[in-house]
Amino acid sequence: MKRTVIQIVVDEMSNVLSKGQLDLLEDTLTQAFASYEVIASASEEERQVKANAELLQAFLSAKKIEGCSDKTIDYYQSTIETLFSTVRKPIRDISTNDIRCYLSNYQEQRKVGRVTIDNMRRIFSSFFAWLEDEDYIVKSPVRRIHRVRTESLVKEVLTDENMEVLRDSCQEIRDIAMIDLLASTGMRVGELVNLNRDDIDFHERQCVVFGKGNKEREVYFNARTKIHLQNYLSSRTDNNPALFVSLSKPHSRLTINGVEVRLRLLGRRVNIVKVHPHKFRRTLATMAIDKGMPIEQVQRLLGHVKIDTTLHYAMVNQNNVKMAHRKYIG
Repeated sequence: MKRTVIQIVVDEMSNVLSKGQLDLLEDTLTQAFASYEVIASASEEERQVKANAELLQAFLSAKKIEGCSDKTIDYYQSTIETLFSTVRKPIRDISTNDIRCYLSNYQEQRKVGRVTIDNMRRIFSSFFAWLEDEDYIVKSPVRRIHRVRTESLVKEVLTDENMEVLRDSCQEIRDIAMIDLLASTGMRVGELVNLNRDDIDFHERQCVVFGKGNKEREVYFNARTKIHLQNYLSSRTDNNPALFVSLSKPHSRLTINGVEVRLRLLGRRVNIVKVHPHKFRRTLATMAIDKGMPIEQVQRLLGHVKIDTTLHYAMVNQNNVKMAHRKYIG
């Protein structure tokens, strides 16, 4: 870079200085710049990109301190960076209309549902609200963008018959132990794959899992699950500390994807559609509420911070609603 600057100066002076003077000027400039570093000034666009990136990193650091998982942090980052690359404005200049147009175009071009768009809106709202709280901007442009209305769909749960058919179809001890543990505890699949053998308390029929935000909680399993887990563990010949491992050598710890693929395969064998780990969790919540467990206890069982989340998971049996109406209202 220094050589380029010196050459520009020499070229500019070539019309007014002699050859000897130009050589002297070049030597003088070379010596003068010897102890300095010359850096090209960034363009306005480069400065804008850098400033946006620095504020985004500060926001992500704050979210990490609050306890957000790495997966959530990555989702926040990719969603906001995509906004930056499309709108191409300094954060302070991004308007409500910019975000509205971005969300509208994103939905139209990528053919995504309203749930996805509302998730993006919530991320932008969190980001710009943080900027406002930290005095980086005067007012969040997302304040006037209201929640996207989404269809309230009744999500399916597994019936008692489904559960028995799934259990009967299992040809491996591991699979039935895995199904029973998911069904009786309602734990997340990420919590399941992180469990070790030593985490299981067979005497109390419970174990400690680490949920979202690395929050610790106890979950409980029934007697049938205890028996199937003990049978599975006694059949193992490997030394892996993981609770659930692959069937073939080297018997590595099961991953989230491995559990999902296995359950989907088991469901297809017996013509039960959409068998996935989360369905067992939703089934447990629905059954617990349907049988009269207080919603606050269901919330604690599932490890939800907000009770609204618990209500989204659970579906009360319509026949029980009818009976309750006759009992309390007549």
